[in-house]
Formats: sequence, C-alpha cells, structure tokens
Amino acid sequence: MKIIRFTNVDALRDEICKNSLEQFVVVKLDNRKITFDSNYMHRMEELAADSDSTITYCHFREKDGSRITLHPVNDYQFGSVRDDFDFGSVVVLNAADVLAASEDFTEDDNNSPDGGWYALRLRMSIGRTVAAVSEYLYTVEKVDFRKSGEKQHDYVDPRNTFYQAHMEHVFTEFLNDMDALVPMSPTRINFSKYDFPIEASVIIPVKNRVSTIGDAVKSALAQVSDFIYNVIVVDNASTDGTRELLEGIDDPRLVLIKAEEDEFLNIGGCWNKALLSDNCGRFAVQLDSDDLYPREDVLQKIVDKFYSDHCAMVVGSYSMTDFNLNPIPPGVIDHREWTDLNGANNALRINGFGAPRAFYTPIARSILFPNVSYGEDYAMALRISREYAVGRIFEPIYCCRRWHGNSDADLSIEKVNAHNEYKDFIRSVELIARIRANMTKEDEQD
Repeated sequence: MKIIRFTNVDALRDEICKNSLEQFVVVKLDNRKITFDSNYMHRMEELAADSDSTITYCHFREKDGSRITLHPVNDYQFGSVRDDFDFGSVVVLNAADVLAASEDFTEDDNNSPDGGWYALRLRMSIGRTVAAVSEYLYTVEKVDFRKSGEKQHDYVDPRNTFYQAHMEHVFTEFLNDMDALVPMSPTRINFSKYDFPIEASVIIPVKNRVSTIGDAVKSALAQVSDFIYNVIVVDNASTDGTRELLEGIDDPRLVLIKAEEDEFLNIGGCWNKALLSDNCGRFAVQLDSDDLYPREDVLQKIVDKFYSDHCAMVVGSYSMTDFNLNPIPPGVIDHREWTDLNGANNALRINGFGAPRAFYTPIARSILFPNVSYGEDYAMALRISREYAVGRIFEPIYCCRRWHGNSDADLSIEKVNAHNEYKDFIRSVELIARIRANMTKEDEQD
C-alpha cells in the first residue's frame, strides 16, 4: 500500500489515480513522525479487505522521549460526526470509495482549512463500514501535552472561528444529504398552559463539594427578580460535610433534597429528582456545585428570555476563571456560532451547548435526563432542539471555575474516550430520530 500525506482531496485523488491497481492507500493525517510495526501494512490491508471497510484505523502508541504510552481509539458509530473524531495519525482508505465520495468536490472543498478531509470522511462513512482495529500497530511522537481540561474548549476558541464556520457548512450539507435537518420553524411554547407555585428553580446537584457548594448557593440566593424563585439542591449522599453545611443554611427558599447511596444517582438522576419534585418551578435553571452566578440579575435575564422567545430552553454564556475568580484562557465562552436557523443542526457536530442551561419544566419532565454524570445535559439539549426553539444569551452570566477538583480537569485517554463514546452514542440516537421524524413528515405530506 502506498503512503500518502494528506493535504487536500484533489491531491489524494491524483495519487490514487497514479496507482490505480492499489485497492487501499495509507493516508497520514498529520506531520507527526510515525514508526510502523513490521506487520502494520499486512495486518491493516487484511482487515480492511475482510471487513470491506471504507476507512480503517487502529490503536497507537505515543512516545515522549523514552516513555511510551498507549493511545486507544474509539469505535466509529453512526453518530461519530464531530469534526475532531480521533482516528490517530494514519488511516487506511478504500481507494475506490475515495474517488466515488469526492467525485463532485469543488475547489472550495480543496481550499477548506482541513483540505476537505472532514467532508470526505463523512461522505465515505454513509452506508459503509468504518473499522477501528483494537491493536496497537504504530508509534508516533507525542506533541500535545495539555491536560484534558485545557483541551476541551478548543472548538469555541475565537481563533478557530473561520475553521468552525467551514465545518458547520460541511456538516449541514451532510445532514441535508441524510435528510436529518431539523425544521426551520421550531415549536414555540405557550407558558400559560400549566400552573406552577413558583416561577423558577435553580437546580444544583452536588456530591462532596464542601469547599464550593456554599459559594454556589449564596450566588443563587442573591438573585433579584420580579418573581418568586427557590433553590433546589440535591445532595447525592455526600460524606465530606456538604450535607451538614447545606442543613445549616437558614433560608426558606433553599430546598434540600437528600439522595442516598442506594438510589444510584448520577448527575442526570439528581436533575430528575429535582425536576419531578413538587417544589420545582416553571423554569429549571442549572448551576453546578463548583460554579456561581457573578451577578444578581442572572435569573431574571434567563426567565425574560424564555418569555421573549417562547422557547423550551435557554442557554447563556460563561467566563472561565480560576478558583479565585481570576479570568483564565480562553476567557468568555459564548457559542456565537449558534444561529436560530442552524444552531440545532450544528449542535450535533460540537460537544456542547454552553452554560448556564435552563429548561421549561413540563418539557424537561416529559424527556428526563439520562442517569449519567457526563453528557446528560447534551442529551437533553439535543432532544429539545430537535423540536423546540432554544433561546441564547450571548453575554457572560455565569462563572465556570477551573480547579483541581473539576471532574474533567485531568482525565486519562481511556476516560476521555469513554466520554466521547457516550456523546457519539447520544448523537447516533438523535441523528436516527431526526431522520425518522423527517421521513414521517414526508409520508404525511404524500
């Protein structure tokens, strides 16, 4: 098999045509130095042929000086449509599939920031097998030494705005080809349909956050509004003094729900417990136990947005800070890539909606969160955006504190993969649901 350094789709097509007898080509996706195992070519070609895969990739090792670490890769799912999917540094491509998938590529595709790779692999994956080989077959030099918590906001870094806009365009075309685009006119809410004892509830799930939960609750109780609200904290069997601290707060607006170990709740389960409580207001507003609202008008702004947009969900913007609230890079995360026309489609490509998130309680109750502690909010937001309007607040109204106690501060590659695998699963389910919904509408119109 010929090894080709990918630059753009046209160059790849030219190389394939020069070697027309090759069924597969090995394509390098980055400039890292690769040392292939002696059986790499034989093994990968054999597996690609036996599985009739269009894209084949494998586990690899990373070398940092004399240190070698294993870097497993995820299986490719139907919903593995994010543009940062980790194939490693090298893939084996079916040459005929490359030519077929890129037949109508334009000059714009070749001049795109990634040379057309994202568009190519999306098209190649339609109706074909993408095979991940669970074997370590090559070694590359390690070049990115950042912790997981430092990498997770790359996709919303303002320096990547042009790149992200192009990826959104490519992905929207893919969704159109798959008949998976959401309706241009989402359902808007009539809030007078249900009665609630209070207008809004700030929901705070917590487990063993004695050093931060007091600040979070204080910022929630400090809100000033023209409506009645409460703060519902779901303590998930804390053992570090968190529950005792909460029990000592003397404020009738604070509702403490005590969950026990044998309920097996994760963050999503804690959210459901609050949502289904009789104390929950018309709107349920998120606050993480180690974050806080930096201003007294946050709750008012969120509720006003619900009524102005008649939406089922509101998402704000946040500032990244250290534990002491000093600003840290990348600064404000405002998700300005969101548009009312295409945000719900592009949301399938990126890894999150932003924060704080707030939900119209009857809709959230009808869906409920998956009982997990990662991706539960993304699953809820995708489901809502499939059908309902989502309101956005682009000014920062939330402080996201980064510190050593964050659950995603420094994850192993195995944990990062597990998180990505779950979100790809969520995307798979949502992508199928959107396709089926469009098919049903087309059948009804016939």
